[in-house]
Amino acid sequence: MRTKEETAGLSLLGNKRTQYSDNYTPEVLEAFVNKHPDNEYLVTFDCPEFTTLCPITGQPDFGHIVISYIPRERMVESKSLKLYLFSFRNHGDFHEDCVNIIMKDLIALMDPRYIEVTGFFKPRGGISIIPFANCGDAEHKALAESRRQQHFAQVIGEVRR
Repeated sequence: MRTKEETAGLSLLGNKRTQYSDNYTPEVLEAFVNKHPDNEYLVTFDCPEFTTLCPITGQPDFGHIVISYIPRERMVESKSLKLYLFSFRNHGDFHEDCVNIIMKDLIALMDPRYIEVTGFFKPRGGISIIPFANCGDAEHKALAESRRQQHFAQVIGEVRR
């Protein structure tokens, strides 16, 4: 069980007065200490209800965001991640930008060994966009390259069906 000292910096989990910002709010992200930094393991978040706005038309864009990372010393707290992703609701940016912003904000928060963020955006005007961004430390550069190649092959395979 975690001690009060280990959870002292987490203010959102269990808070009954949660504020839902609908403007981009990276400062809502919170992290906690990884109790297993010697284990190399994968954490995945599946966020099927991501929304943002087109920066040109202001029309809503709907997507499915998948975040996977190999933690180092710190891990993202899930409620803060939910509130962070919700804060994109009125943020006007392209799909590719949102995926890269999410990845960079999580890198700044946690300094993971490896991270990848994929956005599966619903079609608008008959076109779906599936941006993928990833980053690995020196020990995970080969994994990062391999995952980019796998993603490319998978998306091309889906398109050709």
